[in-house]
Amino acid sequence: MKSILFSILFILNFSLSQAQTTDARYQPKEYVELTHPEWSKNATIYEVNLRQYTQEGTFKAFEKHLPRLKKMGVDIIWLMPIHPIGEKNRKGTMGSYYSVKDFKGINPEFGNMQDFKNLVDKIHSMGMYVIIDWVGNHSAWDNPLTIENPEWYTKTREGNFQPTPWYDWDDIIDFDYDNADFRKYMTGALKFWVKEANIDGYRADVAGFIPVDFWENARAELDEIKPVFMLAEWESRDLFKNSFDMTYSWSLYNQLKTAVNEQQLGGLVEYLSHDVNSSPRNAYRMTFTDNHDMNSWSGTTQKNFGPGLKTAIVMTGVVNGMPLCYSGQEAGLNRSLKFFEKDVIEWKHDENEEIFTKLFHLKHKNQALWNGKIGGEMIRVVNDKQDKVISFYREKNNDAVFPILNFSGDEVVVDINTKYYQGKYKELFSEKMFDIKDKTTFTLAPWAYLVLVKQ
Repeated sequence: MKSILFSILFILNFSLSQAQTTDARYQPKEYVELTHPEWSKNATIYEVNLRQYTQEGTFKAFEKHLPRLKKMGVDIIWLMPIHPIGEKNRKGTMGSYYSVKDFKGINPEFGNMQDFKNLVDKIHSMGMYVIIDWVGNHSAWDNPLTIENPEWYTKTREGNFQPTPWYDWDDIIDFDYDNADFRKYMTGALKFWVKEANIDGYRADVAGFIPVDFWENARAELDEIKPVFMLAEWESRDLFKNSFDMTYSWSLYNQLKTAVNEQQLGGLVEYLSHDVNSSPRNAYRMTFTDNHDMNSWSGTTQKNFGPGLKTAIVMTGVVNGMPLCYSGQEAGLNRSLKFFEKDVIEWKHDENEEIFTKLFHLKHKNQALWNGKIGGEMIRVVNDKQDKVISFYREKNNDAVFPILNFSGDEVVVDINTKYYQGKYKELFSEKMFDIKDKTTFTLAPWAYLVLVKQ
């Protein structure tokens, strides 16, 4: 009898364990396995073009702008490359930031190592964080590595150094990531700035040109020093798993341009759908209407977005993602800054600064706009002018935001089905109160936008 009971219990336990094993295979899993720094959950980001930021173009001179950026609601200060610039095959008089002569050195135009450490300390003392641009794909022609370790570079058939294939980047030469010793060196150089200057992470130039397994290992070694924040100049899901907290959202930028210039919303709606349905829930995407590449090579925001510029800026502040402000954008920068020469930004008050400030501060306090999985999912709110008006809703832990944006040059009377979004709201910019019922009609001026914040 005991043997029969034992057999029955054994079978039951075995079956239960098998069921549990089987069930585990079907449990949803987070694609993103890395851990974001806790402070990045509701962060905003600002790109600094140090050469053009002040007449002096130094770390010390830039420090004077930190109180203004803090007041604006900036959290992450992203500095374009701070390293010495190559002289051989240099473009223009001053050369490109992205032609790096020494990965552990400071560009003397900006100051010295102590000046940089002082800047990092000042940023930290104000409750902000700093990441630096990292150019891991290539170096300047006169980087000492070309003499010390020429085997770390790709070569032409003739055995000569070469720019990155398919590009006209003739002021730089291409690295070879098949070399393990080179990988160790570059990982060490990344760790150097975290250890020596206490920076908080990196923006990786053309991150997708560098193997993912390099980034995954580098991220792990960096996180052993301190939790870092990593931004990839790329747009690819594989980088989110164990490498980068955030990638660029080029797709949103391109669809916003199309929406404004062609007044066609199909692509923008498709972007929002893909973001909800295919982007990893805990991935961060950087949203923007300008950055150094766009400004210098693709024209001004005024040219690219015309009368819909402010509508586009507001959109980048309320969709899923972390909004970026580029140097001078808050001052209404209306020209393309020279990339290889001195070209100082003109600082003046502009309505853009008020827009960024309101959006950034709303992001800090309203959990619906927080980053990754702790923010609210974008839910489409149906309206009867969907060829002109985008309306959606985000909610998290009783915080809710209801953006309505007219992407047309026409005045629009739009009926919106607000059955599930009833309540009292305050509009972010005008502070006007709205009492939303089950159906609501809005009259929107050309390019008008409302950011309704639930009370």
